[in-house]
Amino acid sequence: MSTTLVEAGTLKPGKYVVFDDKACIVKSIQISKPGKHGGTKCRIEAVSIKDGQKTIKIIPSHDNVDVPMIEKETAQVVSVAGDKATVMDMKTYETFDLEIPEELKGQVKEGMQIMYWIMLDERIMKQTK
Repeated sequence: MSTTLVEAGTLKPGKYVVFDDKACIVKSIQISKPGKHGGTKCRIEAVSIKDGQKTIKIIPSHDNVDVPMIEKETAQVVSVAGDKATVMDMKTYETFDLEIPEELKGQVKEGMQIMYWIMLDERIMKQTK
């Protein structure tokens, strides 16, 4: 699992974060003012990239959170069967199966190139080329 640490107060909407061992995209962040007996807190609302599940965390702004390292790779589609595509990596020539996301169903065809991301040891199809 390749991640880096950043302070919670530096996160912005659209950035990625790891909550509950899932890669999530930050949808909103609200930062409260420090009080008499406490520091600044962040209310982070994030949505899982894999299953779309919403997570809300309240974290002190100076605490560190995990941010996933994202590797962007290209592959060629070898075959399509249902909602899975067998693809071949363009650099290593390794073949493996990827799940076709809802927004790309009907667009993925044999012989075309796709872009996929490797995050938290998972491969996720992101777009067609």
